[in-house]
Amino acid sequence: MNWGTKIVMGMFAFMLFIVGMVIYMFHVHGRDALIEENYYEKGINYNAEYDAKQNVLNDDARPKITITHTQIVIQLKDSAQYELVLMRPANSDDDVKRKGNTTGASHLILVDKTKMAKGMWFMNLSWHAGGKSYLFKNNITL
Repeated sequence: MNWGTKIVMGMFAFMLFIVGMVIYMFHVHGRDALIEENYYEKGINYNAEYDAKQNVLNDDARPKITITHTQIVIQLKDSAQYELVLMRPANSDDDVKRKGNTTGASHLILVDKTKMAKGMWFMNLSWHAGGKSYLFKNNITL
């Protein structure tokens, strides 16, 4: 084997490596954990988000979060229609999204955590009660 053959084989191996990395990146791209999908739209509507966060502070409506062995219990101040998003930073396939109304006289939101991975989760809870919008963001660890 002469030096020309070795150079061609080296270039071929390098090209295979690059093609393999491109295929791997396209495969991983569908599962990446972007924090916001519509980043620019959310930036334009930031005033509404800021007002909702301020409503939580002004009305002392911070939710009470309790984590048990089998579920996450979120208690709101008043009966409300909510939208809950639990985002896993490691893998966006694990994200949990729920919409609904609070249950019971205690105004609870119950989330089954038995199938959720352990670790850190970003929690975004938005709800409407008494004609106002509220937004609460927090990190929780399971």
